Amino acid sequence: MKLALVTDAWQPQVNGVVTTLVELVREMEALGHQVEVIHPDLFSTRPCPGYAGIHLAVRPAKSLALQLDAIAPDAIHIATEGPLGWAARRYCLQRGLAFTTAFHTRFPEILKAALKVPLWMGYALFRHFHKRSSGVLVPTPSVLRMLEGRGFCNLRNWTHGVDVQLFSYQELPEVYPALGTLCRPVSLFVGRVSYEKNIEEFLQLDVPGTKIVCGVGPLESSLRARYPHVRWLGLLPRDELARVYAAADVFVMPSRTETFGLVMLEAMATGTPVAAFPVEGPLEVIGSPQAGGALHPDLSIAWYAALAIPRHEARARAMKFSWTQASQQFLRYLVPARPGAALGQLNALHGVVTRMSSNS
Repeated sequence: MKLALVTDAWQPQVNGVVTTLVELVREMEALGHQVEVIHPDLFSTRPCPGYAGIHLAVRPAKSLALQLDAIAPDAIHIATEGPLGWAARRYCLQRGLAFTTAFHTRFPEILKAALKVPLWMGYALFRHFHKRSSGVLVPTPSVLRMLEGRGFCNLRNWTHGVDVQLFSYQELPEVYPALGTLCRPVSLFVGRVSYEKNIEEFLQLDVPGTKIVCGVGPLESSLRARYPHVRWLGLLPRDELARVYAAADVFVMPSRTETFGLVMLEAMATGTPVAAFPVEGPLEVIGSPQAGGALHPDLSIAWYAALAIPRHEARARAMKFSWTQASQQFLRYLVPARPGAALGQLNALHGVVTRMSSNS
């Protein structure tokens, strides 16, 4: 099968959406599928206003149409709602092609925090974007229910995974020489230093030990100046980031708007338990009954509870999530871009995937 994957989020961006798509492409190619990724670096770009480090394609419609014509894909998946996503949506509608989409990020909440755009307006725009999709992939049942309540249709639950080899288990918090001597316990945050992450809830947390932040974003400069006692590590290569996860005693997820929260799984895979609010994302990743982390409306209470969780329990919870399983789900949700023979080809490929899974 030949898949056109259209995304405004791609390398060298570093975030959960990019990680998810990179892992998806790797898994699908391992199964023999051809994935053509259409991403911002194939176009003229400009920085996203108010979101340093992210570049968006400028007037991509004509060039994107030429690329999709040349690819002639069996299936089309539009992963994001940015300029490329809107251009791909228009291309499909003009040609009568079916496509799937994904809801990775709660951008209406970001628009409200950054630009004061009312939530109803943001969700109305996104509902319009997804309403012609043959399947809107969402990462958790709770997000699916939330979107149903806001009038979204054709929703599909699509879980994510974690690389348990890269993020390897450490029975005790690892001593990582690059960090120097740290006062323990070590509390870690990994993610965009941005509006939607509610990071100041972490920075103001009244707990003992050392706080570490890995990530960059539009709030980084001001927060660095206001919280000089915090260790700010910026962006790290994935292998080095795995060692930082393993060096922490507790991973703190202060965001209240996560659709999933892949960084929580990465921390748990190394054995580091998670402290978070009982909201969408953490509820799915940590699970109920709580395993591998602690959830509480008071983040400090969650922090102390997480500190008491054995590291092997955090690892065991992370092992329940697999990129192989996620890619097989994704394949089942794809639809043929054109009706007819392609539908049979896709169904046959799904059967091969299922047989390969049962024989492994």
